[in-house]
Amino acid sequence: MKLITWNCNMAFRKKAEFILTENPDIIVVPESESPEKLKFKENVTKPNDIFWYGDNPNKGIGIYSYSDFKISISDIHNPDYRYVIPLNVKNKDIEFVLLAIWCQKPTDSDNYGTHTWNAIHYYSDLLNSEKVIIAGDFNSSSIWDKKNREANHSNIVNKLKEKGIESSYHLFYNEEQGKESKATLFMHRKIERPYHIDFCFTSNYFTSRLKNVSVGEYETLTKLSDHKPVICEFEE
Repeated sequence: MKLITWNCNMAFRKKAEFILTENPDIIVVPESESPEKLKFKENVTKPNDIFWYGDNPNKGIGIYSYSDFKISISDIHNPDYRYVIPLNVKNKDIEFVLLAIWCQKPTDSDNYGTHTWNAIHYYSDLLNSEKVIIAGDFNSSSIWDKKNREANHSNIVNKLKEKGIESSYHLFYNEEQGKESKATLFMHRKIERPYHIDFCFTSNYFTSRLKNVSVGEYETLTKLSDHKPVICEFEE
């Protein structure tokens, strides 16, 4: 199974063909337009299943299946945690929890980690499941941690680790949070402003089956988005 998370910087309909060269099974796409606006070119492969969530038809979060996976929202979804969406993903062989994230800044704080921190507590029982993937644009990094702030990125990472859920990228490359060698965001598309804020966290079930993790290249994808895809491949 290959899962990709990629903040497409809007207009996914015009950019899908470039990421589809990776032959994904599932793509988590922050900043995707709504299905009503998702008019692909004739020669572009259409997703077999779509889940989209948002309050702006030009800019929500889309989850797209390009295999036989079907996607549905969990009954316990709480819209208070904006764009942290609990989903059920399944085919005939496997069913798992997918927490799709495009983290937003709260109205009463400048801390992007707040919604993620609160959501992983609210969905704690769901995240106790054997098969869990948490993927998307977290808009947070350990380099921005502030003392005495509970919803720090590092605290989010540690809380997930308590549940056996860890970042696939950091495990695969044996790197520390905040010290990544590969950036997933180039602020304002400038190569001198690299950050790593897009993640795919997985439970032990998927971690033990992790085959490869890669991050898109600045040179090839910057014309499309300020973010680079995180591409994770797991054994079936």
